[in-house]
Amino acid sequence: MANCNENIGVAHDFVSNLQIEAIQTVMPMKQTDPRISRRVFIGENPGSGNFQRRFHMVFCYNKVSETDSGSMVAGWIKESLGKALVEKPLLAGRLRSIGENDTNYGEFEIVSNDSGVRLIEAEIQMNFDDFIHLKEKKNIEGQLVFWDDIHEPNTPYSPLFYVQVTNFKCGKYSVGISCSLFLEDPYSMTSFLNRWSKIHINMVSEADAPKIPTFFLPKLRRKGCSSPTLYSSLNTSNYHVNDTLIFKLPLKILNLSDDINKNNLVEKCVEEVENKYGKNLSTKLCLFVRETSEDVNVETFTREGINSFGSIKNGLISANYLDDLGLADNMRFNEENKAIHFSCWIINPGNEDLLLITPSPGDESGSQKNVIVTMRD
Repeated sequence: MANCNENIGVAHDFVSNLQIEAIQTVMPMKQTDPRISRRVFIGENPGSGNFQRRFHMVFCYNKVSETDSGSMVAGWIKESLGKALVEKPLLAGRLRSIGENDTNYGEFEIVSNDSGVRLIEAEIQMNFDDFIHLKEKKNIEGQLVFWDDIHEPNTPYSPLFYVQVTNFKCGKYSVGISCSLFLEDPYSMTSFLNRWSKIHINMVSEADAPKIPTFFLPKLRRKGCSSPTLYSSLNTSNYHVNDTLIFKLPLKILNLSDDINKNNLVEKCVEEVENKYGKNLSTKLCLFVRETSEDVNVETFTREGINSFGSIKNGLISANYLDDLGLADNMRFNEENKAIHFSCWIINPGNEDLLLITPSPGDESGSQKNVIVTMRD
């Protein structure tokens, strides 16, 4: 088995040694019928910053056997993800404008089962232990995920969900997730990832499963031919420099359709974040609201003249962080191999702080809400 303990703590030129080996598209294995869609209302703020708001997750794993590798996992992901997407076809969807006139300008629609999920396989000439012992990992983690910016009028051709499998020099590997906030937030994504993990493990452990997946890159590569560098630019937009806090509202203490109650809730959460970090947030925030109807509303929230809603204090549970999602133990591609490193962050490229109000996973009644506040540096 490969030795991963060489040159611990040595800083390598990570970016120059990152090479994309393959890019594939993963579609749901069954046609979605009838097609489902989700409306996205951007309103008066159709700027490109809204299209780039997303979250990233990185899971790192040991090499548990001689046959285990990132390439092996990527080959099986091509199949297991296709099965998982049958239950969540919007993740393979595309974003298209439906605002053709002044009455619905800024309105978009995500159509299921269109653009597909991009699956990236990469290699890095760096040992995992060199990476994990670095004091500052944020910039490096940004290279373990993939994102291609979305721009109008080409939104129908841009994926909203990416998976990148990166092989470290020592044999360990990472799986990076990138997902548009139009699709999911980190909390709502946990249920899909847990389900996908179970599908993957069950598929690989089947008695009649082949030892090598169909889309195993080393098997497809010609002998004596090195892989071309498909993509190796410095993607600084993936670097996470934002602090995020998550608030849980265990009871339906307000009606979000009531602007006064919604504004009071937002201000209360913002004040909690300011007290936690000792820093003032911007007077205007970008507000993402997703109700149980699945529609997404993107608004500008102005704090001037808004008072916090004191009566919700006892129902507000705070101080949860994105790294506390519980995914490190559950997101596995091998039953015996749990993640040895996990990180999650939100990208907010705009000039405003970001706040998301979303339903809690598995709560069909809509009585529980998550409020996620991301503060820019």
